[in-house]
Amino acid sequence: MGFDLERIRARFPSLSLTDNDIPRIYLDNPGGTQVPASVADAMSDYLLESNANIGGGFVTSNKTDQVMAEVHAAAADLLNAPSADEIVFGQNMTTITLHMSRSIGRLFEAGDEIVLAHMCHDGNISPWLLLARDLDLEVLWLPFNRETYEYDPDAIDNVLSDRTRLVCIGAASNMTGTINNVKAISAKAREAGAMTYVDAVQSVPHVSTDVQDLGCDFLACSAYKFFGPHQGMLWGRREILEQLEPYKVRPAPETIPSCFETGTQSHEGMAGTVAAIDYLAWVGETMAGDWMGPHARFEGRRKCVHAAMDCLFDYETSIARHLIGGLQQLPGVRIHGITDTDAMHRRVPTVALTIEGIDPGVIASELAARNIFVWHGDYYAVEVARTLGILETGGAVRIGPVHYNSEAEINAVLNALEDILPNAAPV
Repeated sequence: MGFDLERIRARFPSLSLTDNDIPRIYLDNPGGTQVPASVADAMSDYLLESNANIGGGFVTSNKTDQVMAEVHAAAADLLNAPSADEIVFGQNMTTITLHMSRSIGRLFEAGDEIVLAHMCHDGNISPWLLLARDLDLEVLWLPFNRETYEYDPDAIDNVLSDRTRLVCIGAASNMTGTINNVKAISAKAREAGAMTYVDAVQSVPHVSTDVQDLGCDFLACSAYKFFGPHQGMLWGRREILEQLEPYKVRPAPETIPSCFETGTQSHEGMAGTVAAIDYLAWVGETMAGDWMGPHARFEGRRKCVHAAMDCLFDYETSIARHLIGGLQQLPGVRIHGITDTDAMHRRVPTVALTIEGIDPGVIASELAARNIFVWHGDYYAVEVARTLGILETGGAVRIGPVHYNSEAEINAVLNALEDILPNAAPV
């Protein structure tokens, strides 16, 4: 039993598509991954056979109630949440955070402090800046080291005080790829009497996520980043969720998590999310036997999912090492992230780069012409790009492999860049 790329790729119909006989190479995955056929089937089956609102006495409504129960249980397995009732669903991480910030803000008073992090996606920055403006809160910033692309161990100590109420941190950067030490930061925040809100959108597709081990208070992610549909989810610590006054319509339930799930949810998206998590469990069952040991405390799907993530991360680490090594051989390329081959475990395979004298948009367009899909710009990582000094110069090219990408695809992008660079028009 071991990682089998061919069996993995066979589950994703889009990976076999071509345009003008040119295969598609999906390296835009940090912006959204492809989905297994089982995810599309689950969504289609729901819409064609079970489409209804919740709470009715008829069969399709009963099936929708079942989907709602299943998706909360599946998400709890994915995140090792103590209870399915601690999972809140919404449109996406950003929308959930904008919504939840209002309820969380009711615990704060004017003059209280919140800590925001320079390595975060704006989805975990702007909601809190807006809240701070509205409630007259003080905002402090957690800087990262521009040389190491990590937070210095004592950085959080320098911004915490007895007035700190909330620390917002990203589990992994969507630009640098850095996996941050959320566990250590959460522990220090807790000692200071502050809550921790974690954006895990970029980490959940790559690493095993255990909210109980991390010690955070909230953790948000989006299913479309881990091989599912456009669906957001949040785990919140029960004792805090039960303290919050939700923003909701009057007839909506008063109990968690329903009181935070405003309006009619995307039931088809929830069906697809269950299928995405079940896909990860399949990987665990069929390929991750060597990774089961560290997760022996878990059972069933929970055990399989967490073993799968360790297995997939092992493969992705090898892909990242190959990609970074190849990029370092190209003239004028600067990688904005960890490059030490012995430190690949401290980053996800997302790689951002700039090329001296060439606009990132030109590089992305040239790759797109070869059917290689990458992103360019700041990808809403505004503070990261500003810290790195690339915000005003077009940001960076982002190459983001996941476990269904092959070494051959990595070689294809490296060969394409080698061909493009001598011919690219300078800025």
